[in-house]
Amino acid sequence: MNQYLAITSRGLENLLADELEQLGAQNIQVVHAGVRFKAEQATAYRCCLWTRISSRIIQVLSEFNVRDDMDLYLGATAINWMNYFDSNTRIVVDFNGTNREIRNSQYGAMKIKDAIVDRFTKADLRRPNIDRERPDLRVHMRLSGEKGILGLDMAGSGLHQRGYRSEAGKAPLRETHAAALVIKSGWTPEQPLLDPMCGSGTLLIEAAMMAAEIAPGLKRKRWGFESIKDFDKDAWMEIHAEATVKSRRGPAKVTTTFFGREMDRRVLAVARDNAGRAGVKELIDFEYGDATQLVRPEGFETGVILCNPPYGERLGTTPELISLYKEFGNRLKLAFAGSVAAIYSSSNELLSCMRMRADKQFKLRNGALDCVLKTYLITAGSVQKEEGQAEGVIVQEEVAPDFANRLKKNIAKLGKWAKREGIECYRIYDADIPNYNAAIDKYKDYIIIQEYAAPKSVSEELARRRIMDILRATIEVTGVESNKVILKVRERQKGKSQYQKLSSAERHMVVEEYGVELKVNLYDYLDTGLFLDHRITRRMLGKMAPGKDFLNLFSYTGSATVHAAVGGAKTTTTVDMSNTYLRWAQENMELNNQVGSQHEFIQADCLQWLQEVDDTFDLIFIDPPTFSNSKRMKQSFDIQRDHIMLMENLKRMLRPEGQIVFSNNKRHFKMDLDKLNELGLHAKNISDKTLPMDFAKNKQIHNCWIITHKEG
Repeated sequence: MNQYLAITSRGLENLLADELEQLGAQNIQVVHAGVRFKAEQATAYRCCLWTRISSRIIQVLSEFNVRDDMDLYLGATAINWMNYFDSNTRIVVDFNGTNREIRNSQYGAMKIKDAIVDRFTKADLRRPNIDRERPDLRVHMRLSGEKGILGLDMAGSGLHQRGYRSEAGKAPLRETHAAALVIKSGWTPEQPLLDPMCGSGTLLIEAAMMAAEIAPGLKRKRWGFESIKDFDKDAWMEIHAEATVKSRRGPAKVTTTFFGREMDRRVLAVARDNAGRAGVKELIDFEYGDATQLVRPEGFETGVILCNPPYGERLGTTPELISLYKEFGNRLKLAFAGSVAAIYSSSNELLSCMRMRADKQFKLRNGALDCVLKTYLITAGSVQKEEGQAEGVIVQEEVAPDFANRLKKNIAKLGKWAKREGIECYRIYDADIPNYNAAIDKYKDYIIIQEYAAPKSVSEELARRRIMDILRATIEVTGVESNKVILKVRERQKGKSQYQKLSSAERHMVVEEYGVELKVNLYDYLDTGLFLDHRITRRMLGKMAPGKDFLNLFSYTGSATVHAAVGGAKTTTTVDMSNTYLRWAQENMELNNQVGSQHEFIQADCLQWLQEVDDTFDLIFIDPPTFSNSKRMKQSFDIQRDHIMLMENLKRMLRPEGQIVFSNNKRHFKMDLDKLNELGLHAKNISDKTLPMDFAKNKQIHNCWIITHKEG
């Protein structure tokens, strides 16, 4: 008997051990991400052909300590490779693992290759060919710490490659992993199986192959063991022939039905093709279907619902996924009482949106992702019906009730105020409750949730759960469609880092603010192009502007310029370093019919421009960053340190009766009134007068000053 190592994913070792035992393996020992066993040659062939869970089976040739590259070379050289293959065999070396001395798998593979070649050449034999594209045989090295296992890959390529899947969906499961999920779900071949988000059909195809006794490796054209010198062709032909007969007879014996539903018609066609190549097309009922509208298929009384829904690894997809999981859970409870649901996901928070209590759960990694398979026994009692309530309506348990109640009160109060004021975008929640640390803004019928980065004292898991609760409760309270909820993460910003692009959705909308129309972009940047807390300041500038020459510095998207122009400014000058935002500012002006040579747009470093320009103005608005060290600026800027330098330049540009409206967002900013006095300027703090009702609880959101020449 030879020694073998069957490799699998972490968490599937015991499942694989049971499978190998049923296939006739002996001396079975579970190891990390694998199973060691002994077997006769024919049994090893059978294991390769029939394993549904193992990704590779390695015939172990040697085990040795590997402290450095010399140990690796000597350990490989000690094997008499000529006993296993000859010079005509095309080989490649796979190397998995590293240690303190061997830190690169490519280097490790090269040392093994050198040892094999040297062993042949020292025996006066022609060296074997190295062929990475189409090798006859793969040499496999597994290094864990200082322990090395060296052997031959019996299959020659991954055992998940069944040969039936030519194309997969967006996030395909490996066939071996899908088979493991089918087994772990508790499904048996006598039960119907439904995958309501079946994608390219892998889960259903693997289950149908089990029911029809179709060997998973039957369609493979080449096997690594066929190139090993002691290959027993007769034994292999007998094993393969037996499996072929079973595959022909098996489907006719299957009495259960498999159901696949998928919203993407192109992917659904791929699933049908895959099932056809696997030999189980007639066993699976594939139809177009939406999991949020799932109904029990005809012929499915009670059985197993197994699926691998989207995980939401990209944060922006989470609001829509919350709605998906919630509605999917509702459908399960309404239509599938008495059945078992087995759902595989990397997000416990999304699974919790189904509002179902799991009976069992299994941690099973999917590649680099930590995932869990949860099984649920769906009982009739999981659908709660209240007196007077329509049949089939789910009574939802309220999520985050403290937060939800606060949000309801805020919306009731602020909605009426916003309508009176004539504004279409405003803040409806701003970290009112410490445990729900987010800002929520309403833009017409869209909601933007900005999660403030949690302190280090709050675990990542708890922070994730809280933001999920915020999302779910906000969708329920506002009634906004989930695809109109946008989630962003706001961390402490420096300078203009809030302007960095997040996506390229290029979805704009126009909102109204005190009779002015402004373009916003809800998706592509952390901020939308409109600072809501400066709303009153912009309106004030419009009232101050008639007949005046107006300057807007650090203008961003020019919303203050628009208010000044609409208010009657004689001329406007808009300055910003970003061409993108200057173009945006021009578009905002065009929206309000403010076009012509009297409106100038200048792309420049504002600090540099201030020192060089000789123009003067009646009204200047400046809202500089708190800090900036942009590569495009010639110097760093700190508002607390440098505000007097700004005022020195602004004074030169300010006409005798002119006014500067100076604003910034630095908390606890302190104006140097003494130095301002020395410059001959007077400052009046108007912060409390520029704070809108929706920001009334956040008095540190900005500070605002009117600065004029000192009288006398």
